[in-house]
Amino acid sequence: MAKIAIVGAGAVGSTVAYAAIIRGLATELVLIDARRDKAEGEAMDLNHGLPFVPPAKIWAGDYSDCQGAEIVVLSAGVASLPGETRLDLLERNGAIFKEIMPQIARYYPQGILLVITNPVDVLTYLTVKLSRRPPSRVVGSGTVLDSARFRYLLSEHCGVDPRNVHAYIIGEHGDSELPVWSLANISGVRLEEYCLVCDRGCTQAEREEIFQRVRRAASEIVVRKGATCYAIGLAATTIMESILRDQKSVLPISSLLEGQYGLREVCLSLPSIVDRGGVGKILQLPLSEIEIEGLERSARILKEAASSLGL
Repeated sequence: MAKIAIVGAGAVGSTVAYAAIIRGLATELVLIDARRDKAEGEAMDLNHGLPFVPPAKIWAGDYSDCQGAEIVVLSAGVASLPGETRLDLLERNGAIFKEIMPQIARYYPQGILLVITNPVDVLTYLTVKLSRRPPSRVVGSGTVLDSARFRYLLSEHCGVDPRNVHAYIIGEHGDSELPVWSLANISGVRLEEYCLVCDRGCTQAEREEIFQRVRRAASEIVVRKGATCYAIGLAATTIMESILRDQKSVLPISSLLEGQYGLREVCLSLPSIVDRGGVGKILQLPLSEIEIEGLERSARILKEAASSLGL
């Protein structure tokens, strides 16, 4: 029995709701939006699909309806326009979070917050500061989606099922993110070794192109259809499922670092055990020196961005 509240019923929030009811994650699901009619319309549409999914109660509500939720999803904010980076959204979406967080904290003082709005790392850090709850209970969607894109493109290149590709994008969910090539593997075989027996080849130029396609993916989708929603909806639902069912899945979520790789007071993505309490444990992978340098650079960029909000 689980209740989920979603603040922000736009393209992403409504898709998260859709994916959650298909997976049967929530027995109660409330949509909250600045445009009440938008939330009501989405709730009506979802309710009409209930004969095809596990039972659930779905309605449009307000911040007081966050009470009793297992998870409150924060997807409120403006979407990026073609040509904008995620950090370009910081001032506008930071202002929105400063407005909504006191109301969420009033009715939902202790539970788990899942931040999806971009720039997700800085807004996750802002949420930690404004919500005044243990950092382990504030989870950003981070690079879960970037890592999925990475796995898909590697699987396409290597000709294998993406579920058999294990590889992470870490750091910022944005331009300074970095691929962990040193630990990428296919069913336990390191990519370096797999490439030796694979007839498709894998040059440095090909690897760089794969990574650049990961970085460009969101902007290319925005140009073509206006917003990304399906994959992030599934990514967010996977995070919620690990929390609600205490699956202890290892996911590259964004959370507050407390000394990992010598980094503190910054939220960014590293593979972490996600359990009933939120962030169970952040894993410190044996990264290469170049990867550690890239992670440190990403942290500096995010700290500078956070300082622009007075954090």
